[in-house]
Amino acid sequence: MSEAAEYDPYSMPSDAIQEPPVSLWAALRKTGPGIILAGSIVGSGELLLTTSLGANHGFAFLWLILFSCVIKVFVQTELGRYAISSGKPTLGAINELPGPRLGAHWILWCWLFMMLTTIFQLGAMTGTVGQSLNLAFPNVSESLIQLLTESFPSVAKSIRARPEMPWAFLTCITAVGLLWSGSYRRIEFVTTVLVVGLTCITLTATCALPATKYPIPWSEVAEGMTFMLPAAGIAAAFGAFGITGVGASELFYYPYWCLEKGYARYAGRCEPGEAWERRARGWIRVMHLDAWVSMIVFTISTLAFYFMGATVLHPQKLDPKGTEMIKTLSRMFEDTFGTWTVIVFLIGAGAVLFKTLYISSAGNSRLLADFFSLAGFVRYEQPEQRAKMIHRFSLLIPVIALILFITFKDPRQMVVIGGFAQGLMLPLISGVTVFFRYRRTDRRITPSFLGDHFLWIAYLLISAVAMYAAKDQISKWTAPPAAVAK
Repeated sequence: MSEAAEYDPYSMPSDAIQEPPVSLWAALRKTGPGIILAGSIVGSGELLLTTSLGANHGFAFLWLILFSCVIKVFVQTELGRYAISSGKPTLGAINELPGPRLGAHWILWCWLFMMLTTIFQLGAMTGTVGQSLNLAFPNVSESLIQLLTESFPSVAKSIRARPEMPWAFLTCITAVGLLWSGSYRRIEFVTTVLVVGLTCITLTATCALPATKYPIPWSEVAEGMTFMLPAAGIAAAFGAFGITGVGASELFYYPYWCLEKGYARYAGRCEPGEAWERRARGWIRVMHLDAWVSMIVFTISTLAFYFMGATVLHPQKLDPKGTEMIKTLSRMFEDTFGTWTVIVFLIGAGAVLFKTLYISSAGNSRLLADFFSLAGFVRYEQPEQRAKMIHRFSLLIPVIALILFITFKDPRQMVVIGGFAQGLMLPLISGVTVFFRYRRTDRRITPSFLGDHFLWIAYLLISAVAMYAAKDQISKWTAPPAAVAK
C-alpha cells in the first residue's frame, strides 16, 4: 500500500492526545519534521548554487549565506506554531484570509506559480545526479552507446552528446518507483545517513584546507562579513537567498510535516482551559527544538560547501555551469586531496540530490492536492480520495523534472530560476505569517516579546532584500542590450 494512502493530516481524534515530553532527550526523540526539511534543503541550493556563488564571487556573500540560514527560521517556527494551534496546513490556512480569490485565494495562485518554477530545481537535481553517476561510472554510457550504435544510431548519438542522460532517466524511474511503493521511511533513513556522511566529508575537507595548497584566506573571510553586495552577483545572490536555508518552498512544507508528525494531534483541538494551553505550549517547544536543530545541520553543511567553492574554485577561476557543473565541483576535492576522493564526492552528491528530489516531490504533491481541492477543481469526500491525488502528483513531478532537464540542460541556471521565484515569494509568506501571529493565533500561546521582535526583523529584512534584488533584476530586463552587456 502506498504511503500516500495513509496520509490524513487533518485528523485530530481525541484518543491521539499526548502530554509533551519534559526532558531534552525525550523531546529530541520527538523531532523529525526539521530533519525532513534539512534533507530537502541540503540539495541543489547548497551543493550547486552556494558552491557556485563562492566559486564566482569568493567570500563576498558569506554574510548573506549566514543571514539566509538563520533569519528565516523565525518565520518557520511561527508557521509551525499556528499549525499546531489550529490543526490547519499552510494552504488551507491561507485560503481563509480576506482578499480577492479566483476559486482559491490569490496568494495560493502565487504559490502555484512559485511551485511550478521550483520544479526547474528538481530538474536540475535529476540532471546533476546523472552527471555525478556518469562521472563515477563512465563505462556504462560508453557500453550503451556501442550497444545501440547499429540498431538505434540516433539514440546512440544523443547519448554520446549527453552521456549523463541514461543516468538521469534511471534517477527519474527510481524516484517514481520509490514514491509508488511508499517506502518513505526506508529511503529517508538511508539517504539521511548519506546526507550526514557527505556533510561530514565536506566539513572535514573544509577544516583540512589549511594543510593544503588552498588554505582558507581568513582576511577575505572577514571581509565577507562586512555586508558588501557586489552588483555583478546580485541576481545569483538573490537566488541563493531564496533557496539556501529555509526557502519559501520549505516554509510552505513545514506545517504539513508538523501535522504528519502529530504535533497538532498530540495537543488536541483548541479548547478553553489550562490543559490545552499546557499541551500546546509543550509541543510548540518541541517544534522549536526541531527547527533549530535542523538549522544547525543545514547551516554547517551550507558553510562547508561555500568555503570549498570560495577557497578552491575561486582562485582557479573555475565556474561550475552547464553540463560540466559536477565535474567542475569535483575539482574541490581532486585538486585539494587527490583523485581518490572524487568517487566519494560523486556518489555522495548523487545521493544527496536524489534525496532532495524525493522529499520535494513528496512535499509538493501534498500541497498540490490541497490546492486542487481549495480551488474547486476536485472534491474529496473521503481521505482516501486525497491520498490518491497525492500519489498521482508524487509520480508526475519527477517525470516533469526530467523533461525540464532534457529541455534546458543547464542545472545551475535552472536552480537560479527556482531560487529567484522563491525569493520573490519570501516576503509574501513572511507577511502572511505576521498576520497569523496577530490575528489568528490563540493569544494563550503567542511568542515571547523577544520572539515577536525577531519575527518582525525577519519580515522586514527579507522584504528589503527581495525588493532590492527585484528592482535590480527588473532594471536589467528593461535596460538596452548594450548596457546589459556592459
